[in-house]
Amino acid sequence: MRKYLTAKEVKKLYNLHISTLHRWSREGIIHPIKTAGGHRRYDESELLAVMGKTVEIKGNRCAIYARVSTKKQADNGNLIRQLERLQGIAKRRKYAVVAEYQEVASGLNENRKELSKLLKIIAGGQVDIVLIEYRDRLTRFGYKHLKEFCRQFNVVIEEVDDRPNKEPQEELVEDMIAIVTGFSARLYGKRGGRVAKKLVQVIESEVAAGENDGNGSNP
Repeated sequence: MRKYLTAKEVKKLYNLHISTLHRWSREGIIHPIKTAGGHRRYDESELLAVMGKTVEIKGNRCAIYARVSTKKQADNGNLIRQLERLQGIAKRRKYAVVAEYQEVASGLNENRKELSKLLKIIAGGQVDIVLIEYRDRLTRFGYKHLKEFCRQFNVVIEEVDDRPNKEPQEELVEDMIAIVTGFSARLYGKRGGRVAKKLVQVIESEVAAGENDGNGSNP
């Protein structure tokens, strides 16, 4: 259960001045709530996390989420290997896996069925930890919003590999094409398909040229 503190209590317990609390609030580092009378209250667990103190995870119920962007990647075994890696890590960390989700979809797709199922069990209080390979597996954009959503339900997202640029080039190209297609449709209406097709051809040709240059530079 969350514990909310007044600014006076925060100063007494953790020696944090109200000016610091206000600055953190302005910068979006912490998210105080307001009472009916307009007084701010501060989430103690959030403050502890910001200060680098250990926040206890009350349970070890774990949901695993694995994703690849294309059917080709899934057919090549990338998805099942990703899932197996996460299963192994959950076992080593002694997590109780209560749900596993895997899907083939772009990280830009906002209507992913398996992700929706994951969000439902988070909101339902059925899980304590979400285990992913790295943050782009959940979403290409808006990861901070998803993390904040989880935090509201005392759920922690754990990335087993947070190094950037882990995606294969093919996946990055697919997402780039999805962005181009979507914006073209909005900007040009019915002509958007033709515009997008031309832009896609440019993207693919540039990628191919880059691959050839890279191959040509090797001895």
